[in-house]
Amino acid sequence: MDLPNEDDPILIELQAAHSDLKTLIKASVDMNTSYEKMDEKFEYIQENLNMASKRVAPLQSLSIAAKALETRINRAVSPGLALLESFKLFESVQRNLLEIASGLLAEKNSRKRLEKLIKYVDCVDKLKEAIVCISRESDPAIQKLQEVVEFLSRTKATDRYRTERLRETLITLKAICETEVDSMSFDGLLDEALLNLQDEYEGLLKKLRHQNIGEHQGEAVDGKNLVSNSLGSELEVEVLRRISETLAANDCLDLCIDMFVKVRYIRAAKALMRLNPDYLKTYTPEEIDEMEWESLETSIALWIQHFELAVKIVFVAEKNLCSQVLGSIMEGMVWPECFIKIADRIFAVFFRFGEGVARSSKEPQKLFKLLDMFDSLEKLKPQFSDVFDGESGADICSRFRELEKLLVHASTRVFWEFGLQIEDNQDGFPPPQDGSVPKLVRYAINYLKNLTIDNYSAPMAQVLRTEQLWKSGILSNPENDQDLLKGAVSNVMEAIQRNVESKKSRYKDKVLAQIFAMNTYWYIYMRTRNTELGKLLGEPYMKKRYRYAAEESAYLYQKQAWGSLVKLLDKEVIRRLNNKEEVGGVVKLKMEAFMTGFEEICKRHRSNYKIVSDADLREQIKDATLRFVLPSYTEFFGTYSSIFLQGKSYLPPESVEALLRQNFEGGDQGGADGKPHRDSED
Repeated sequence: MDLPNEDDPILIELQAAHSDLKTLIKASVDMNTSYEKMDEKFEYIQENLNMASKRVAPLQSLSIAAKALETRINRAVSPGLALLESFKLFESVQRNLLEIASGLLAEKNSRKRLEKLIKYVDCVDKLKEAIVCISRESDPAIQKLQEVVEFLSRTKATDRYRTERLRETLITLKAICETEVDSMSFDGLLDEALLNLQDEYEGLLKKLRHQNIGEHQGEAVDGKNLVSNSLGSELEVEVLRRISETLAANDCLDLCIDMFVKVRYIRAAKALMRLNPDYLKTYTPEEIDEMEWESLETSIALWIQHFELAVKIVFVAEKNLCSQVLGSIMEGMVWPECFIKIADRIFAVFFRFGEGVARSSKEPQKLFKLLDMFDSLEKLKPQFSDVFDGESGADICSRFRELEKLLVHASTRVFWEFGLQIEDNQDGFPPPQDGSVPKLVRYAINYLKNLTIDNYSAPMAQVLRTEQLWKSGILSNPENDQDLLKGAVSNVMEAIQRNVESKKSRYKDKVLAQIFAMNTYWYIYMRTRNTELGKLLGEPYMKKRYRYAAEESAYLYQKQAWGSLVKLLDKEVIRRLNNKEEVGGVVKLKMEAFMTGFEEICKRHRSNYKIVSDADLREQIKDATLRFVLPSYTEFFGTYSSIFLQGKSYLPPESVEALLRQNFEGGDQGGADGKPHRDSED
């Protein structure tokens, strides 16, 4: 067997591994020896640690107790420090408030004073906030301090002297918080500042006045002439708003509202009193009935102006002020009620007068003033609803509607009763003795003419339509305004005609009856022609009922007054006579009878009969009478005067014509057109 070569690589690697393994075994033996020595040291250290632990244990308990005490103290100190800072802030704000108050008293400039007043309000708010902070932080500070005292008493972590001092501090802090915080809130500088703000608030509210009210008495209130709807400057309003918020935040809301309502009511009332509305003192129907008509007319006209001014100017301004000053309180729920409280008492006086007028006696001439009132309310209704909108204004808007309802009922009742009075001939007078137009007819036609002009026709038609809707229901189909008014006026015109016919039938003198009818119907036709009344009724209607009636009466007048005389001049009887003496006798008898009758009828025309309705009518009747009488007389006189009428003076045709013309001389006695009045002749 061959021996291995020493240079064999495998052999070399085995030798190296052997050497390394030997070294590793030696190191392991050395390390084991070291571990054994280390175990001995660890046992020694453990013994020392056990001994040290026994010695350190009491110190560890003291350390834990110290840490717990530190935690308790820190928890008590933090709220206490915050409370001290709040007290420092309170003291600082107090000093600042006193300084501002002193400057406020000395300030004379109005604007600068308002600016300082805002600073004063800011300072009051800060003072209140500081008091709230003190009140909020006092309980936690007391509670934490009490926990520390209880902990020290229980653990005896400090000596008895320190614990007792801490307990005394706790008692003192409790006493301060219980007494001083209440004093700060209710008896201290804050209370005094709130009283000052109330005085400033009331004074500033009184200062805001309505300007120019009463300076333009009698002028119409329209968009061009309106006074500004703002009261006070922006700065004044801002100050009032800030004071309101501050008073409300300090439990003075009721006082703030009462003061605002009282002062602004007085200011609004005084503004309207500058208009001298003394008429408002008379408001019961009985008192209004006792007023002179001119005074009542004036009072109603003033009422319309003042009511409109109150809505469009005074209370628009008051509403704006109320909203600006109190709008931020309670999310805007307060100011609408305050505004209504201010307005309600004033408008109650206006409503009371209007209701008194509507409930007073229903005399015909009141219709025009009732329509004026109704029309003014209708035009004012949209703005009135805007001013008094919402739930708070429901009652005052309801009373507004009730007044309108009363005016509608009163207007229609006056109108219908006017027609009934004409129908029943309640003027209390007999038919005119001279056949002239009766005062009742003059008054009625004049009345209807005024009613149908633009100023009154529209409100009258609206009143009639409203009344019809109330009676028939809202689902009915009422006539249009023009037809309603036409029907209502036609009824009164027919009542006038029946009244005329009734008076006509009371004449014993048939000629006078025809003169009366002719005068009256011609008057009605001519006075309504080319007027709004005539246009409303229509020319065919007026001709058929009144012109034709006047012409028929004129024909009958001529027939009854002059027909018998003309018949006397008939020559048929004379033609049948053959004897000249008989002819002469008949001619003389006829002439004597004619002259007697002619003298009698002329006398009546001069003393009892008057054709007064119209100059044109007189001319027409005169010409017709001349054509009817004069030719027959001229022919008769010309035929027989030279033969049979010798020796006695008979009137020649020229004299008869002159006498006939004299019968129709005279002026129109009709009254001038104008609105009817209670005391007027018509």
